[in-house]
Amino acid sequence: VTIQAVPRRELQRYVPQAACFVVPRITGWRDFTSNRRSSRTDWAQLPRRDEVSIFIPGDVSPQEIRDCLHEELAQAIGPLNDLYRLGDSVFNDDNFNTVLTGFDMLILRTYYAPELRNGMTEDEAARVLPAVLARLNPAGERAPAAPLGPTPPEWAEAIQIALGAGRSQSVRQRAGLRAVEIAAAQNWYDGRAAFSLYALGRLSMTRDPGRAIAAFIDAARIYRALPGYEVQAAHVSLQLAALALSSGQADTAIRLVDESLPAARVSENAALLATLEMIKAEALETLGRRDEARTVRLDSLGWARYGFGSDQQVRDRLLEVAALTPNELGN
Repeated sequence: VTIQAVPRRELQRYVPQAACFVVPRITGWRDFTSNRRSSRTDWAQLPRRDEVSIFIPGDVSPQEIRDCLHEELAQAIGPLNDLYRLGDSVFNDDNFNTVLTGFDMLILRTYYAPELRNGMTEDEAARVLPAVLARLNPAGERAPAAPLGPTPPEWAEAIQIALGAGRSQSVRQRAGLRAVEIAAAQNWYDGRAAFSLYALGRLSMTRDPGRAIAAFIDAARIYRALPGYEVQAAHVSLQLAALALSSGQADTAIRLVDESLPAARVSENAALLATLEMIKAEALETLGRRDEARTVRLDSLGWARYGFGSDQQVRDRLLEVAALTPNELGN
C-alpha cells in the first residue's frame, strides 16, 4: 500500500468529485497520472489485489487527512462499495461516520478470515459466512434480524444531484424533494429516509426555512429511533440548534447542543464538536452568561484547530456562528 499526499487542487484536477481516493496496481502519483485511463486502474478487471495507492490532500485539516486515511485504507484492503443503508459505518456515502466503527472492524476481520479465499463465488462465500460471523461476533447470533432492502438507483441518483456540485440550487432542491418522495414510496423508516429529509433540510434553509425545520425535525425523529445512528442525529441537531439560535431561542439551542455533544465526542468528529460548542457559546452569550460562554468558546478552539485547520478557517467559523445571533442579524 502506497500512501501519498498531493495538493488538493492537483488531486481534484484529475478526480474532481473525490476528496481522496484509492486505485489498484499503481505506485505513486506519477504512475497514476500516466495510467489513469488504462485498464490497470479498473477495479472491475482486478482478479487479485497485490498493490494499491491511496491519494490524500496534504494541505487540509488534520481531521480531513485522518478521515481519508480511515476510509481509503479500509477500502483498499476491504470492501470497495459504499451502501446507503449502512448506519454505523464509514462505508456509507452520507459521510456522517468519519472513523472506522466497530462494525467496520468486524467486516475487515471477516474479509480476512481464513475460511474465505480469493476467487470464491458469491454462493461459496455465502455458505461459510454464517460460521465466520458466529465465531467473530457471537453476540450477533442473539440480535434480531432486521434486513433492509436494496437502494433503488433513482434514489441514489437524486441524492447525488441534491448534494453534488455543478447544479443550480433549484435543480438540487428538486432532487432533494424527489429523494424524499422515493423514500416515502418505499415505505422506508430507516437511515435512507432520514438522510433524504436531512438533505432537503440543508437545501431549504435559505429559501424556505419552514420546510427546512420540518425536514430536520422529521429526520431527527427517525435517526433517534434507530440504534447506532447517534452521530447522524447529532448532525441534524446541529442544524436545528443553529436555526434555534438565529430565531432567538437560546435555551433550545443549548439543549440541542448538550444532547448532541456525547455522540460528537464518541465519533471523534472535532469539526462537529467545535461547531456545536461555538453555537452553545453564542447562546450562552445571548442569555448574559458570559463567563460560561467564554469557557465553552475556549474549549471549542482546540477542537476547531484539528477539525478545520488554519487559524483563518477557525476565525471564519466563529464569525459564521456569531452571525446567527439575532443581534448580529440586526433584529
